[in-house]
Amino acid sequence: MSSQSAICTVTRTTTVAAGAFAPGHLGGLTEHIPFELVDDVLEETRTVQTRVRTLPSRVGIYFVLALGLFPALGYRRVWDKLVAGLSGVDLRTPSEAALRQLRRRLGPEPLRVLFDVLAVPLGRPSTPGVCYRRWRTVAFDGCSSLKAPDLPRIRALLGKVRHHWGMSGYPALRLTVLCETGTRGLLGAVFGPSVHGETVQAARLLPRLSPQMLLLADRAFDGDDFLRAVADTGSQFLVRLCAHRRPAVLAVLPDGSYLTRFQNLRVRIIDADITLTTSSGQRIAGRYRLATTLTDHRRDPAEVLVRLYHERWEIESAFYSLRHTLLTGRVLRSQEPRGLEQEVWALLTLYQALRMAMVDAVESVPGADPDRTSFTVALQAARDQLIRADHVLPTLLDRTTNSISTAVLSALLPPRRSRTSARKVKCPTSRYPANPTSEHPLTSQNVTSLCVEILTQPPLSAAEGRSGQRNRVLQHMRTAPHRSWHARELATALGFTHYDSFCVQLGRWAREGLLEKIANATYRLAPDCLPPQPSPSGCP
Repeated sequence: MSSQSAICTVTRTTTVAAGAFAPGHLGGLTEHIPFELVDDVLEETRTVQTRVRTLPSRVGIYFVLALGLFPALGYRRVWDKLVAGLSGVDLRTPSEAALRQLRRRLGPEPLRVLFDVLAVPLGRPSTPGVCYRRWRTVAFDGCSSLKAPDLPRIRALLGKVRHHWGMSGYPALRLTVLCETGTRGLLGAVFGPSVHGETVQAARLLPRLSPQMLLLADRAFDGDDFLRAVADTGSQFLVRLCAHRRPAVLAVLPDGSYLTRFQNLRVRIIDADITLTTSSGQRIAGRYRLATTLTDHRRDPAEVLVRLYHERWEIESAFYSLRHTLLTGRVLRSQEPRGLEQEVWALLTLYQALRMAMVDAVESVPGADPDRTSFTVALQAARDQLIRADHVLPTLLDRTTNSISTAVLSALLPPRRSRTSARKVKCPTSRYPANPTSEHPLTSQNVTSLCVEILTQPPLSAAEGRSGQRNRVLQHMRTAPHRSWHARELATALGFTHYDSFCVQLGRWAREGLLEKIANATYRLAPDCLPPQPSPSGCP
């Protein structure tokens, strides 16, 4: 018997920029970070090269972005990836020193401007999970697990975090982002030393909010000043409050929630007990206190808002993709402050471009949820395309066969299951991966049932604590809502024996906008605290 073998020759055509600009690409991601955009950014930041030599500035931008795709490789190895698919193009191989000098010449400003251009909402309003009613749901949160090299210049910039078991091993950089929860795309980012808190950094992102947004945030962002600033942007919010906060009860709504005021801002408070049952039969209970500017209990039922708040956790998926999938948990490579800033902006830009490719892919399938896309699959496809230099300048036909979209759609994840587990430190070398005293299971378990019970009573009884005194005073003053009350008269009627302390509390409640001080020790209810007027007879 004889066997024959056939040899098949595959011819591939790659279209890239001409001359020294040829290595400047990101494969299929170049569609989302095109040459024209990069050139405009370089022109705006005045970082265009004076003379075109081996390493033009545009090539430098794409090289810095490619460093984020291959965090484990050095400069020369990453350069080899950029030119691997450019066979037949006469290119000189730069030294590592030349590539380092290229990064210094660019600086961080072009990458920051490039990210600002790309940091826009990604999902359509009709995309599942993007909007609640007419508002696009977004979230604030911070991440302090980005580690920088332990060098004197970096330590002078970032310092080190002191834990209860000692100093951290590496200087930590705190990153705070505004994230679109439906797609996990970024709308803005601020980073700096860890000594700057999340709320300080988030305040710089408030201009990115708009009246078309509904902000979801955790207890770190429940300050009155911060919430007032959020409301001033025209956006709505749904924020969890710290357990020690006891808002005044102005009016109890039929669904059990109640109205209150934060610095002349009228908000609605929802108290809820949440009980979940895992597949092992374990029951875990917790209490949530939420504050929202959505005060209409008919259009926005309390239970619907409690379940909506869970979408805030999508921002944690964004941090995981950035820190552990894209960066693979490694320490940032830059060894000087300006290089560190440039590297972080490049990582954020690269992350946003990958999310743009993922959203474009999933929106081509009607009704598909962005939760089902895999960031790992998209990242690997982007790396493969960069090495092959595919789809750098795609034609209309290439856009329909882009391998990133094809890879994402061919590996859609099943619909997400409800799961729970104890919060863990993701670093593989950590000696403290999880809190052993947590009531949540140490390993992930499916949630078989979730019960939400809206508490129908105010958070404090009339005789409990200072908040109870405040509610008693407001209730007593509503018996004659339009008259003035002297502090002595109120103290006598309600049985308060510490008159001086009571006067101090009345002054504080007046500053909070619950009362109006009209004379010495004389107060009346603020207009927003007056009970609703009954409708005239015969009127609807």
